Parts: sequence; structure tokens; C-alpha cells
Amino acid sequence: MRGFDVLILGAGIVGCACALECVRAGLRVGIVERDVPGGATTAAGMGHIVVMDDSPAQLALTRYSRSLWQELLPHLPVGVEYERRGTVWVAADDEEMGEVHAKRKTYALAGVESEVLDARALAAAEPNLRAGLAGGLLVLDDAVIYPPTAAAFFLHEAVRGGAVLLRGQGADHIGKGIVTLRDGTTYAADRIVVATGADIALLPSLPIQKRKGHLLITDRYPGFLHHQLVELGYLKSAHQISSDSVAFNIQPRLTGQLLIGSSRQYGNENPGIDQRILRSMLERARSYMPALAGISGIRAWTGFRAATPDKLPLIGPTDDPTIFLAMGFEGLGITNAPGAARLLVDGLLGRVPGIDATPFLPSRIALMETKHA
Repeated sequence: MRGFDVLILGAGIVGCACALECVRAGLRVGIVERDVPGGATTAAGMGHIVVMDDSPAQLALTRYSRSLWQELLPHLPVGVEYERRGTVWVAADDEEMGEVHAKRKTYALAGVESEVLDARALAAAEPNLRAGLAGGLLVLDDAVIYPPTAAAFFLHEAVRGGAVLLRGQGADHIGKGIVTLRDGTTYAADRIVVATGADIALLPSLPIQKRKGHLLITDRYPGFLHHQLVELGYLKSAHQISSDSVAFNIQPRLTGQLLIGSSRQYGNENPGIDQRILRSMLERARSYMPALAGISGIRAWTGFRAATPDKLPLIGPTDDPTIFLAMGFEGLGITNAPGAARLLVDGLLGRVPGIDATPFLPSRIALMETKHA
């Protein structure tokens, strides 16, 4: 039976980032992936590196993770397509402009640089937006990347540092430091890290719910869009945990293509395109950018994100002291991969973390259940 210090289950962007962080800490690492590394939840994401402020904990982790992405920037290959585009949170009316000013104040207190755009400045920054919008908030250092190649970078660096990729079989059973693959092969590890995205088959009692989302990518239209644009209504729809919703969210790609989102569906585990949702999503996008009506889409797809009850990821130990989690990132797995990996390894090694790790510990779920009992 082959042994490791850490055995990571799942080679998506979070699992690969955890593998690299473990290798850099001097640990013997194995990575179990039954399919294509970075080919599931990671491949379905937009690749938005964004500071979000739904809660103080979310703000702290996304800010921390974005700073780690910035540290990585000199080492990232061209194929990761890292571009500092900035995010513009678009305000449709005066009420939403009030939210813009509140958001700017929150960011300023956290040391996140942003600037308020009035209607004229917004129109100058993004001429293809519809007339009559009230303004927006530009978060300057947010970025976009291509997630599969970012995951491949983390994996390549981890393997180069000594990690072993165990590809072709998924894990069938875990516990007490033992991982049994579906073909019966077993591996021993001091610590097992479950980073399997929305797949909770190994730990079915986890309070993780699949959230289905749609994306569409267009043909190439260089210069059509300059920033990642997100409607402020996105924040309202993000808190929906039962009903379907869509919001305007569009990203410029290095290729000149446009990546259009977003949608949320709960309770729908069919991976097929829901034409009703896709149509609603595109209508929402055109309501903000009417010129999209003349643009050709070339491919649409869906993916499943893993949502927790409090919208925060699960990072850290479980009741089994050999099993750790790095799951439940919903739509922020790309942003939070390096920060989650650092917090995970800080916990494994007993290091003082760069931010407070308490809000992300899996043990909080039991506390929540007790509180609401």
C-alpha cells in the first residue's frame, strides 16, 4: 500500500492549488482524479478573479486570494490569460447608486481600491451599455483568467515538485487515513483532502447543494467590451437558494470573445441546456447591452457549483481527523483557490493563517444545525 503525507481527491483548480501548496510545504502528495484534470466544475466557470463583499468572511477570503493571484502573476504562463480588466458593478437607477456608494465604502475599509463612475463615466468606459444607466463601481484590480489552464499550471508545478497524479480511477471509500479506489486499489495518507467540487458522493451528509449555471461564449468581437460587467442585481439573485434566477454578467476574453452569464438553478441536476433559462439569461444581457442582439454565439454549456447554507466554503478538518475539506465554493472557486489552499495547509501544519480561518471551518455547520434546532 503506497503512502502519502497528503492525498488530494479531485484535480480541479482548488485541488491542484492545494497540491501545489502542500508540495511547497515539503509534503509527499498524491492527487486522485478519475477524469480530465480541471475538466468538470473548473471548466464550467467564468474565470473571474473578484473581491466580493456579501459577508465580512467572504470579503476577507476573496481579497486575500486575489492578492495571492497577484503574487503568482509573474509565474503564470501566457495560456492562463490573466488580464487585469477590473469589474464594473453596474447601477441601473438611483437606488442602486446608493448601493454603489455603500459598496465603495466597504471596499475602502478593507483596503480594496475602487472608484465610483457616474452615468457619463460609465458610458465612456463601456459605450455598448444602454443609455440611461445611473453609473457603477469600478473595482480596479479584479481580473479574468482561463480556468482550465490555471488548474493545469498548479498541477504541473505540483508534479514538478514531486506530487504524484493518480489518474483514471475515482475514490470509492475514504476514512481513517485510507482511500480505496473503485478498482480496489488502496492508498494510505496522514491526511485526505476532499476537493471534489459539487460531487459529495464520498461524504453524502455534507450540507452542499448543487447549483446549475449556464454560460454562452460568442464569436470574436475585439474592442466590444473592456471590463467584466456585473449588474448590482446579481447580488440579490445570488442569495436565492430555491428559485431560478438570471443576472447580467459579461466578461471579455483575450481572444476577443465575450463570455455571457449568468443563471442559477437549484434542484435541477440535468446537465443539458435549459432553453428557457438560456433565453432568459440572454434577454437579460441584451437589456443592458442592446448591441448583443447582433452578436453570434458559438457555444453554450452548463456546470454545477457547490453551495453551502451560509455561502462560505468548507476548509479544514472533519470529525475524522484524517479527512479535510476544500469544498463548497459555489461561484468563487476560481477566485478562492490559492487562498483556500494556503488556509488548508496552514491548518495541516499548525501555522498561523494569513486571515482568520474560523468562518470556513467545517465544524461551524454542526454549530449552525444546533443553533437552528
